[in-house]
Amino acid sequence: MSYDKKIREQALKYRGTHTQKETSEIFGVSVSAIKDWQKLQKEKGNVEKKKLFRKGRKIGEAELRADVEAHPEDFNWERAVRFGCTEEGIRKAMKRHKLTRKKR
Repeated sequence: MSYDKKIREQALKYRGTHTQKETSEIFGVSVSAIKDWQKLQKEKGNVEKKKLFRKGRKIGEAELRADVEAHPEDFNWERAVRFGCTEEGIRKAMKRHKLTRKKR
């Protein structure tokens, strides 16, 4: 769960005169969250949220469909080796593109 910048700043201000346990009880956050905010404030000088970075999807529908047609009896882990990803990534991509591994 992500907390608003104002809550973070208020909690750290309160933490200046109180213990971590008291602060966590008053603001309803964990002690580890307060420690992380203190560390973030010390390193960056502010407590803004980190920018979320997500990679794009690696497996396209055309490539996966071609691989399934070329190697219909392969396991997902074998496809994962060819695509350079995980078995779970292959499984999710096949589900997303509505492909099955059924032998014909």
